[in-house]
Amino acid sequence: MSHTHVAGSIHADVASAAPHWLAVPTDVNALLPRLWSRNVAKNDSGELTIAGLTATGIAERVGTCAYVVDEDDLRARAREFADAFTGWGVYYAGKSLLCKAVARWVTEEGLGLDVCTGGELAVALAAGVDPERIGLHGNNKSSEEITSALRAGVGRIIVDSDDEITRLIKIGEELDVEPTLMVRVTTGVEAHTHEYISTAHEDQKFGFSIAGGQAEAALRRIHDHPRLRLVGIHSHIGSQIFDADGFEVAARRTLRLHAQFAQETGVELPELDLGGGFGIAYTSQDTPSTPQQLADALNRIVTAECAALGVQVPHLSIEPGRSISGPAAFALYRVGTVKRVLLDGGASRLYVAVDGGMSDNIRTALYAAEYSATLASRRSDAPPALARVVGKHCEGGDIVVRDEFLPADIGPGDLLAVPAAGAYSRSMASNYNHVPRPPMVSVKDGTITTLIRRETIDDLLALDVG
Repeated sequence: MSHTHVAGSIHADVASAAPHWLAVPTDVNALLPRLWSRNVAKNDSGELTIAGLTATGIAERVGTCAYVVDEDDLRARAREFADAFTGWGVYYAGKSLLCKAVARWVTEEGLGLDVCTGGELAVALAAGVDPERIGLHGNNKSSEEITSALRAGVGRIIVDSDDEITRLIKIGEELDVEPTLMVRVTTGVEAHTHEYISTAHEDQKFGFSIAGGQAEAALRRIHDHPRLRLVGIHSHIGSQIFDADGFEVAARRTLRLHAQFAQETGVELPELDLGGGFGIAYTSQDTPSTPQQLADALNRIVTAECAALGVQVPHLSIEPGRSISGPAAFALYRVGTVKRVLLDGGASRLYVAVDGGMSDNIRTALYAAEYSATLASRRSDAPPALARVVGKHCEGGDIVVRDEFLPADIGPGDLLAVPAAGAYSRSMASNYNHVPRPPMVSVKDGTITTLIRRETIDDLLALDVG
């Protein structure tokens, strides 16, 4: 299926059949393990279970819709990156999913933390994260955000513009500190992802262009200023990337800049960050690499390039986010209405409306992202039916799962679970149509812990001071 502008694709797809990658399941109740956290299964009654609790029991305790996080799974994924990338700096990309508990979990498992706004920085500091293990991103950092970061003593700031360098000089002088900086560069590499989430081609808002000479100029400006401490170069090529091909080209171009800077200044910068963007499985068509496969490939690429350029291998770092938080959580919904819509050629589709939608997961509407779903409250003996899971919002593009086979007898009151909801669902949630945002709970050893409470109508009215 081609991904075009969201309104066009959503409305045009109504008359089409299931996409080529979506096979009719032999058992509509079965789970595809790679889509789910490791403690998710189905019991003999067909109920979805996680870490000793049923989806029905969770819904009775916390209501729907809700984000349900498998704490042990998220911690395990963080550890796997730390172990695979031994000797590297591994910074969890907080933008994918961040609250105080998650910040503590990932740092307890040996990771640093990447934040990109003052709000994310405040959460990290409130969680007790060592500021030295925090990196601050952002293409338009305010003076207040830079001041907060420098006062806290963050370990590094990733510089994104000449205006930001000017601010750093001024604020560094005012605070009598020397900011530790990396320069974000654009390498001209476009990852194999949807255009809206590819971030390394030249015509975009992030970083300094290598090809245009801006990256070299930024490195020299920082290096030549006595108040600034330049430690390295940063590159990020996109999101939802399944292999190392794009990283190979980006690393080659970034290391050429690294070597050129060393030749001109006599200084080999000590660090290189290759960013993140490692993909996960949202549907049966996705086949992501493991952390160890990524580590092996990236180590091989960087070692070979440094040898060819005659430079030492710098201290390397990466920033996985989605690949840690994404599979560790699912979204739990309750079905409200079901409609059968006739399609061309005699086919039909079930429109399954749930008690959430684009306010708790905007990615399907924003990126035409694909998701999967399963009936979570019971086993069904009904045949599979092509379905579309939609939300409750007053918007034609309010789709949660575009294409999935669900039991033909799915109906009001059933629970539905959507896997891989840990990354960006809560982070990008909104109050569209004045719908309160759902809670996020964690499950561990049969115990539910509220990480972020459910918003209420009173919360919404409290902000409306008119």
